[in-house]
Amino acid sequence: MQACSMPPADRRRQIQRVGKDLMQHYGRKKYYTVDEVKQANLRQCISLDFWCWSHAMFNSHHDFDALHLSLGEACNYASMKSDMLSAVSGAVDATSWFDFDFDLSWIEFPDLDWSIFDIFDVDL
Repeated sequence: MQACSMPPADRRRQIQRVGKDLMQHYGRKKYYTVDEVKQANLRQCISLDFWCWSHAMFNSHHDFDALHLSLGEACNYASMKSDMLSAVSGAVDATSWFDFDFDLSWIEFPDLDWSIFDIFDVDL
């Protein structure tokens, strides 16, 4: 399975903007619904070309796969989530990600730079 389009140029910023929006509108959750992520993408003016990357980051594996099945697309959740998480991870070696369970929520991953969700880091 191939991932959707090319990843966003600034994955960290997309995670930051969409993640802050999700927490502000829906509270802190392990996973957000497909509709919640869609709405956050809209509010944050994320290009439609990169919505899928937000879904990989914030939806459950099941919801991500169901969304893509309904669209007739085949995207690789683990690959895309790994790519997004590498933008905020303290992990130096990308191969270290292969040991993790990518079905974990975004808040369960170790070595994430949580400061990206500091409200003072960026203007929304």
